[in-house]
Amino acid sequence: MTTQIVLGSDPVGAPVKLDVEELLATRLLVQGNSGSGKSHLLRRLLEESAALVQQIVIDPEGDFVSLAEPFGHVVIDGAAYADAEIVRLATRIREHRASVILRLDSLEIDNQMRCAALFLSALFDAPAKHWYPALVIVDEAQVFAPSAAGEVSDDARKASLAAMTNLMCRGRKRGLAGVIATQRLAKLAKNVAAEASNLLMGRTFLDIDMARAADLLGMERRQAEQIRDLERGHFLGLGPAVSRRPVAVKIGPVKTAARSVAAGLMPPPTSSELDVEALFRAEKVQHEPAVREAPAPIASPDDLQQQIETQALAEVPGAAAEPEGLTELIDAILRDMAAEEDSTFQPIAALFQDFSVRCRMQGIRTPGVDAVQFRRRFAAAVAGLDEIADEEQAASILRLSRSVPEELLAPFLAIARAAALGDHCPDDQELARIYGTNSLGRVRRMIENLEKCGAVVVRTDFGGRRTVTIPALNLTTLAAA
Repeated sequence: MTTQIVLGSDPVGAPVKLDVEELLATRLLVQGNSGSGKSHLLRRLLEESAALVQQIVIDPEGDFVSLAEPFGHVVIDGAAYADAEIVRLATRIREHRASVILRLDSLEIDNQMRCAALFLSALFDAPAKHWYPALVIVDEAQVFAPSAAGEVSDDARKASLAAMTNLMCRGRKRGLAGVIATQRLAKLAKNVAAEASNLLMGRTFLDIDMARAADLLGMERRQAEQIRDLERGHFLGLGPAVSRRPVAVKIGPVKTAARSVAAGLMPPPTSSELDVEALFRAEKVQHEPAVREAPAPIASPDDLQQQIETQALAEVPGAAAEPEGLTELIDAILRDMAAEEDSTFQPIAALFQDFSVRCRMQGIRTPGVDAVQFRRRFAAAVAGLDEIADEEQAASILRLSRSVPEELLAPFLAIARAAALGDHCPDDQELARIYGTNSLGRVRRMIENLEKCGAVVVRTDFGGRRTVTIPALNLTTLAAA
């Protein structure tokens, strides 16, 4: 299964694809005047990539909340939570890889910038072990990264601009790929726009915006006129994730609709001149009391946190059913990954992304394995724990391993496997490979740490041969040769 999605079609009807994996490393800038189809483009991108990658949407107008039901996004109303709660929710989002929509439409512009700054900064400052890949889509980016001071307070503007700059300039190493959309390039801070290697330029009319868009697309100034003639939903694309040369693309259809879609023209009611005059002259117009719908209940921070923690990948409409023998397929994927040379030297976030891609290639949309479970199951695969025929003994080893620090898990399981099978204790070179290091000194410190936490007891005889005992299981390895 490929990591490419179809954005739309070119002028001859051929599909124009976007490589989501490449996008994670190169970011995207979408530009177009109001009514050019920017939100439609973002919605197409979100819908088509929902099953491929975590999505975090900063939604200043509340247009994308309709994605929640069909695609499983968690909606966070920025107006309902205090600063500390927004930070805590953002931290949980990175930990549990939940796709979310931060709606800010009920906030004034000043508070929109403050809330977005807190949220983006918390995503950026997450612990390194939670740096999983995610698309961060920011609509109306000129609001959060303005090119000049406006009517908002300096504190809000500086905080928001700093957060957006971090997202676009330094977010890649933390797994955050910025996708920003703006009505006017001239209103967007240049250091934020310049970091996007992929461009999708829609209709624009002002000369300054056309000239800047033409420069970004590598077009001559005289060719910039065609940007003014683009129809709604038509864009010019360029970048490593889209095309190496400028390509015209008509964005494909979407499954959901924006909350603010216009209903089209509506003629006024027909009334005679006398009726209208009588209405204007009436001393008092009787109105029936309006029946207001009860506002939707606001989830408490704890409830929303629970929703984030338990969110599963949404089922994409039209997707195929999960294959049979799911557990066996996942175990086979983990064994293949563990068998690859230098796999233990890779960051766990990169390994988890590779695991997700392999699952999709096997037709597995929802493997039911989160990042924490993946780390433990990958460690078991690296240690070769499936070679233990006694299932009860293997289960006892896994239960005991829960008390072992995560970074020591794979070496401990390798030693436990050797003890259970009556094999020699793995030597320092083998433990170094399993641990993911080239330093034998780190291996020795790792064994000392296992001893300190009471997981093992190490004995070295006068010949320098090492045996390791696991007291809780009453198992001992043979002496290393």
